[in-house]
Amino acid sequence: MTILVLNSGSSSFKFAVYRSVDAASGAPCEPVERLRGQVHGLPDTPVMVWRTEGGERGERALPAPADQRRALKEVLARLQSDGLIDRVEAVGHRVVHGGEALVAPCLIDDSTLRLVESLEPLAPLHQSHCVAGIHAMAAVAPGVPQVACFDTAFHATQPRLHTTMPLPVSWRDRGVRRYGFHGLSFESIARQLPALAGAQADGRIVVAHLGSGASVCAMHERRSVRTSMGLSTLDGLVMSTRPGAVDIGVALFAQQQLGLDLETLSRGLYHESGLLGLSGISADMRVLAASDDPRARFAIEVFCQRAAQEIAASAVVLGGCDAIVFTAGIGEHDAQVRAQIAGLLGWMGARIDEAANAAQGPRLHAADSTIGLWVVPTDEEGVIARHTAALVRQRGAR
Repeated sequence: MTILVLNSGSSSFKFAVYRSVDAASGAPCEPVERLRGQVHGLPDTPVMVWRTEGGERGERALPAPADQRRALKEVLARLQSDGLIDRVEAVGHRVVHGGEALVAPCLIDDSTLRLVESLEPLAPLHQSHCVAGIHAMAAVAPGVPQVACFDTAFHATQPRLHTTMPLPVSWRDRGVRRYGFHGLSFESIARQLPALAGAQADGRIVVAHLGSGASVCAMHERRSVRTSMGLSTLDGLVMSTRPGAVDIGVALFAQQQLGLDLETLSRGLYHESGLLGLSGISADMRVLAASDDPRARFAIEVFCQRAAQEIAASAVVLGGCDAIVFTAGIGEHDAQVRAQIAGLLGWMGARIDEAANAAQGPRLHAADSTIGLWVVPTDEEGVIARHTAALVRQRGAR
């Protein structure tokens, strides 16, 4: 089975191709990645880049202008003409929000799609692009089964204690609660950790997904217990352009005293805050790390402080901490940020091995550390491919 995995954005989309073949025994094998890539510059200057499992790289300009539907058609045609894939037999989508009803990956039908569309107000930055990707794929490859994998689903195991907001019951009856995100990333870490940490993997684990979006997840027995994001993707840690946890009164003040309309307020919270708002220089941690500007150093300091606070809060929920895992773009590649966060958690017994940290792990903890420190690359696409293969096989078996 050839599986296409899609992660759709506003002016770009990421894709990956997996091959899943049943073993001679008839048991399904783990999907194997064949290639992954991205189309960026939509709609005016679309460019397709990709890398195969063997390390071969390619880049091609696509005809412009191109919406996602046209770009997808071009991508599949190019990959087929180059002999990189044969035909797509299943498609898996990353869908940001599943709400209260969609708490596991599912095959997409008309009713599921309507429900996904209805959740756009809960994830205005992402959900509409996920839906557009589903429609585009249906137009390009009608009849090919599509699967939705939700970033919120991994957190369905959280107890009400950690999902209920202290707000009016009439609001909560309308779905206002903590959901959490980055679930596909956390699921990926939960699957990988036993091979690295052994029995410790089922203990009290805090995973820090640190990227342009960022959140922390407290896990026990590799299930989500608490996460730093709430109803929306604005809550919790400082992010590239999002503020994380701020006093809700800021929004009221901005409207009532600063005269900001809803659109301006939304733009400020989603696109102008976080590292960009703190530094006034850049939303990119790499740019800030290379800068001598005191504002850049301060932005990094706030980022690390808030991350350490959320990790500590997770440890309180778990009744302790056996290991901390860093993942995603910043978590996987920025040794200085990892060292700074670990240093702030020294009171918990965290001791980082500087040489191991510089070498990017995967084991980061020093011999005298009382908690494990790990860096583990996330593989959200692999998680989606695995769920897609399983659901399509189940459908075929019925």
